[in-house]
Amino acid sequence: MDAQYNTTNQKQRWTQKLAIALIKLLGWKINNTTHPTACKKAVIVFAPHTSNWDFVYGMLCKLSHPDVPIKFAIKKEVMFFPLSCLMKMLGAIPIDRRQITRKNNMVAVMAEMLNQTELLLLVIAPEGTRSYVKRWKTGFYRVAEAANVPIVLGYINYAKKEMGLGPIFYLTGNMEQDIASIQDFYRTIPGKYPEKGVV
Repeated sequence: MDAQYNTTNQKQRWTQKLAIALIKLLGWKINNTTHPTACKKAVIVFAPHTSNWDFVYGMLCKLSHPDVPIKFAIKKEVMFFPLSCLMKMLGAIPIDRRQITRKNNMVAVMAEMLNQTELLLLVIAPEGTRSYVKRWKTGFYRVAEAANVPIVLGYINYAKKEMGLGPIFYLTGNMEQDIASIQDFYRTIPGKYPEKGVV
């Protein structure tokens, strides 16, 4: 048991060192306003999401914090071997869409994930797409509300080549006002394609 733990721990340390080295090599830096362990459970809003590169940088950021339970939901159909091994290592949680119903919708399923564990930071891209959207999808807010957890504002700033976790946002119950306040944080943070971000 100890040998298995030490092997896993060693792999995590090497992965962490590699991720940090790649981040530096690419000229980026991680700047966490909120320490990754500040919340045991939370929804991480990850924005602005304007490019496929967001996933790459986001995963490097995640791998640089191997002890932090940062995960994201993904459709079960994508979890096939050997891709499933990589996705699990990156923190993917498979969702079987056949089990999604009107009563047991995606928000309920993701909220239950948070309710069933003591440690989980669940990443959600509020835009739901890489294209510009005038209004964000509200799923991330409803998940946090249903699970009674705060929202951590994760970001990627392409102009400064900086990424990390911004402030913790505590819900007030006024969804429209809260989302507008969250969006205010992202208005000064340019994505890879700034015209697709929050304006």
